[in-house]
Amino acid sequence: MALMVKDAASSATKFVQRAQAAAPDYAKGVAGAGARWAAATAGANDSYVAGVTAAANAGRFKKGVEAAGPAKYETAATGKGAQRYAPGIQLAGPNWQNKTSPYLDTIASLTLPPRRPKGDPSNYVRSQAVGEALRKKKVGG
Repeated sequence: MALMVKDAASSATKFVQRAQAAAPDYAKGVAGAGARWAAATAGANDSYVAGVTAAANAGRFKKGVEAAGPAKYETAATGKGAQRYAPGIQLAGPNWQNKTSPYLDTIASLTLPPRRPKGDPSNYVRSQAVGEALRKKKVGG
C-alpha cells in the first residue's frame, strides 16, 4: 500500500507559516546562548575541516553551484537579497566600524615614499608598503 504524503505546495505553505509563528521562540532560544554556541562551534573545528575537505575533494561545491544555476542566484539576490541588504548593512555598521578602524589606523600611520611621475615603476613601492602593513596587521609578525 502506498504511503499518504502531502503535496509539496501544502507542505511549503505550512513550513513558512509555522516558521513565521516561531520567530519569538527563535529569539528566546538564542538569547543568552552565545557561550554555548562558541564552545560547541570551536570544539567542532576538526569535524568542520574534515567535512569541508571531503566536500572539496568530491567536487561538491561546484556540483552545488551547477545544480542551483544562474537563475536561482539571480532570483534570490534580486528578491530576498535586495530586501535584506539595507537593514543588514544598518545592523552591521557598528561592527564594520570596529573591525575596519585598526586597518584605517594602520594606513594613517604609514609614511610613504614620495610619489613619482605617473607610470614610474617606483610608485609600486607605495602600494607594496600599504599591502605589507595591512597584511602584517591582519596576521601579525
